[in-house]
Amino acid sequence: MEGRIPLIGEEFPRMEVKTTHGNKVLPDDYKGKWLVLFSHPADFTPVCTTEFVAFQKRYDEFRKLNTELLGLSIDQVFSHIKWVEWIKEKLGVEIEFPIIADDMGDVSRQLGFIHPKKGTNTVRAVFIIDPNGIIRAILYYPQEVGRNIDEILRMIKAFQVSDENKVAMPANWPNNELIGDAVIVPPANNVATAKERLASKELTCYDWWFCYKKLQ
Repeated sequence: MEGRIPLIGEEFPRMEVKTTHGNKVLPDDYKGKWLVLFSHPADFTPVCTTEFVAFQKRYDEFRKLNTELLGLSIDQVFSHIKWVEWIKEKLGVEIEFPIIADDMGDVSRQLGFIHPKKGTNTVRAVFIIDPNGIIRAILYYPQEVGRNIDEILRMIKAFQVSDENKVAMPANWPNNELIGDAVIVPPANNVATAKERLASKELTCYDWWFCYKKLQ
């Protein structure tokens, strides 16, 4: 993976980072948990502040999904600490998750977080990493548009349901326009299975390649 950013399906590269909660080794320190690693352009900026508050407001929901949060920007740890103090004092919200102080930019460059036309600023990137340290999703947002934190929660729920049941999730799950909260069964890969699908009482099918079911 040397020389390029990691991709979906690959192991998150092992690295030691400095955070507001002390040094951490990624992804080792989060083994057995899901991890949302997200970068923000800079401390003491309006959009980033709204994102941190939004993440914190949903932290309990992430924890219920066995998921931890980890922020990052190219700021010193002192800046992170002061910003977190400001958020608590002025907005009444205590940020409980750690923030990586990537003041040299090494982590951001390795992960592809640097905005190509904004100097050393990071984009609003999101890596969703599973309990085995595998990167499952990568999201990028521009500086001028804040993230939808509920969508990140939805993705983690969808991953967990998909992994447990070996199914795929439709658009806007669990509120899909065609099949509601049902899940999609992997397409048949041979003629016999295709015929069985259409005759199955456990599945509902538009056709043999598009079958779905309700989870119990």
